[in-house]
Amino acid sequence: MKTIKTITEFHRLLSLPEPQHPLVSVTPSELCKFEADGPWSQFIHQFYCIALKRDVKGKIKYGQQTYDYDKGVMSFTAPRQVQSLDVQTLECGSGLLLVFHPDLLLKHPLATTITHYGFFSYAVNEALHLSPREEEDIIALFKTIDQECQHIDRHTQDIILSQIDLLLHYSNRFYERQFITRTNSNSDLLIKFQAIVDAYFNSDQPEEKGLLTVQQVAVAMHLSPNYLSDMLRSLTGQNAQQHIQLRLIEKAKEILAISHLTVGEIAYQLGFEHPQSFSKFFKAKTNQSPLAFRTSFN
Repeated sequence: MKTIKTITEFHRLLSLPEPQHPLVSVTPSELCKFEADGPWSQFIHQFYCIALKRDVKGKIKYGQQTYDYDKGVMSFTAPRQVQSLDVQTLECGSGLLLVFHPDLLLKHPLATTITHYGFFSYAVNEALHLSPREEEDIIALFKTIDQECQHIDRHTQDIILSQIDLLLHYSNRFYERQFITRTNSNSDLLIKFQAIVDAYFNSDQPEEKGLLTVQQVAVAMHLSPNYLSDMLRSLTGQNAQQHIQLRLIEKAKEILAISHLTVGEIAYQLGFEHPQSFSKFFKAKTNQSPLAFRTSFN
């Protein structure tokens, strides 16, 4: 597996001129040349990448899943993520590619806040879709960053970082807008989410596989865990983990109320390894022990 450590090396692999700034560059995507004998079948890069793209076609494997790279207008990838490109099917189309190294962010608040943006861990099929006006705003920021890379002085880094910060804020706004404007589609996902969670707790799977995780549900829905949680939070105010825990408590109450199973038997049935863990979890969520809750029904 090839690790691309610097932006200069990245440019060289794409047959691009050497970057004007060693830690950041903006490149028209149509100038990128992904050669068949390059490292693209499996690689890691050590920098952030934000792509604004049109008419881009091809397959990309990000993590463990393969996606169509033409989904959405923008996509975001973080450092140290395993990627694979099918160069044979790749068409670069038009657009802009912003790459910046984490070292650019050192001693700047962005070094911390950038980790709070969930879209860097979204899969590319959950890409950001933009309106024409939104796309104009993003292109303007890309161009400002590119212009600053052309004449480096003592103000350059601060100006570039302020533009990247603004770009991330805009992207966050547009993602939240996307969650709202795609309410019908997301409501269908909520129904599907609830059906998967209910089916799990109504089966023998908890005893076999343990407690249900957000990762398991996300895989079943072909979404990334972060995207699933953000989507649910936008609709209901609660993330995926909170929804699973709520349903777990509801199921536990149901069994306690209508069965004569012991607390230990209920714990194992729900996927807990130890009865004590179940009792602690139940009391933390309801302010009652399982036995106290059962007694209230008698």
